[in-house]
Amino acid sequence: MLVSLHVRNLALIEETEVFFQPGLNILTGETGAGKSVILGSVALALGAKADRDMIRTGAEYALIELTFEGSEEVREALRRMDLPAEDNQIILQRRVMPNRSICRINGETVPIRQMRELAGLLIDIHGQHDSQILLQTKRHLEILDAYAEKELPHVKEAYAACWREHSAILQEIAENELDEQTRKREISLAEFERDEIEEANLQSGEDEQLERDYRRMVNGRKIAETLNLVHGLTGEEEGNGAGELTGRALRELSQALSCDDGLGQLVQLLADVDGLLNDFNRAVSEYLSDLEFDEEQLSETENRLNTVNHLKDKYGSTIEEVLAYAEQKNQELDRLLHQEEWLEQKRRELSENEKMLAQLAQSLTALRTKAAQGFQKDMESALQDMNFLHVEFQVSLTQKDSFGAEGKDEVVFLISTNPGEPVKPLAAIASGGELSRIMLALKTITAKQEKIGTFIFDEIDAGISGKTAWKVSEKLGILGRTHQIICITHLPQIAAMADHHFYIEKNATDHSTATTITELSEADSLKELARLSGAAQLTESVLSNAKEMKDLAEKKKQN
Repeated sequence: MLVSLHVRNLALIEETEVFFQPGLNILTGETGAGKSVILGSVALALGAKADRDMIRTGAEYALIELTFEGSEEVREALRRMDLPAEDNQIILQRRVMPNRSICRINGETVPIRQMRELAGLLIDIHGQHDSQILLQTKRHLEILDAYAEKELPHVKEAYAACWREHSAILQEIAENELDEQTRKREISLAEFERDEIEEANLQSGEDEQLERDYRRMVNGRKIAETLNLVHGLTGEEEGNGAGELTGRALRELSQALSCDDGLGQLVQLLADVDGLLNDFNRAVSEYLSDLEFDEEQLSETENRLNTVNHLKDKYGSTIEEVLAYAEQKNQELDRLLHQEEWLEQKRRELSENEKMLAQLAQSLTALRTKAAQGFQKDMESALQDMNFLHVEFQVSLTQKDSFGAEGKDEVVFLISTNPGEPVKPLAAIASGGELSRIMLALKTITAKQEKIGTFIFDEIDAGISGKTAWKVSEKLGILGRTHQIICITHLPQIAAMADHHFYIEKNATDHSTATTITELSEADSLKELARLSGAAQLTESVLSNAKEMKDLAEKKKQN
């Protein structure tokens, strides 16, 4: 649920904050007051394209902040994004500047794609242009599948996996149906690459050892000079090295031990030092012995290292990757040398795959056919509730000749809004206003499947009035029982159904213009209903009519 909207320096809005409630939240106001800016700010915070012209004149940036109560699904999405998800509150913030914008989720800066991804789980914004998706027949299958939520997802998942395998096999076959000349050329190249690697007789980890040996050889003289100096300082050869002096000290102290047993601990400590020095000097001698090399050994090491690095440059960043590449070439050679047998095996795999695809596609068709029957019935009922009195709604389900990513089914929604007229595709029948009502009908029957908690409707009342407006109002009220609805309207019939009524107002001074939004009291809501009804003056009679309209809406809510 959208808890609050905070906007600063956006278009005509200097700063405003509004707290929305569960149920049906209605927004009304004079034409040009900035109603579309309010909902546009929500879309902007959710990742819509930003424009520097949106920033209020004189301001450095615009700020939009949305606070939501999130579901477990939303919190899980936050955890997948490695974003804070400790409590039930989710804060989306976007700061729009002339040359860039900054998006934050729960205080963490995120790319705009993550903002959009999360938005898809939080809110559904529907304007009049969004009804145009009903004219896109490719979306009809998607809508029907969303309606058939129980068994269909499992079959769709199995079909999708089978389809991916089908596509992979087809690609393999296409890539390996080579003419004889190409096949021979590929064999020659694969043999050359494999042989080049195998002849090198690479050993795992030898590159690291070669690097160490090479560095040691190149720096051998400096290392030898240093170690000889150290050995002279710590050894016994010079007569004044640490080893000789420590040994002499140990002998003197050991003789004194016969005079005082308390010197035993000191003797042991000095003996340990003497032992460590002896061990160190032996290790230095061994290292110096291993360090001896000739120019031929250096040349061999350098050549071997060059060979290894050359193969790594061509075939992989590590020896393991180079060896894996050689194995890949062996497999490729086997395939090329036995091309017809390999292709025949792949064609058999393709045949088995297509049998499984056909079974799964048939299951999809059966489930969609069953779902279409319920969908038709529910849509007709929902449309009749919105004053399509003689409507006939059908789902045309036909099969394509070949498999596709969604099966073999093609779905087209057909409708007739007048008695005696045949059903036709929506694009051939419905006007803009009718499409808005059809979309609302669709939302009311798919809301059960929707995991999104908040719906925003803008211009849902386009092209309607009178009884039809009441019917649309009732549908919004029904939807508001299970979801949070935020709706902009200019019709009193829809505004009367509000659980919470907000007024958007534009205030002008000599130097600036600002848009504000406030929640109306019951009395102020009646006055706004009277204004929406076209009353020039707020007389007792006009207010009484507004009260009657509100009471009628309340009765309809109870039904």
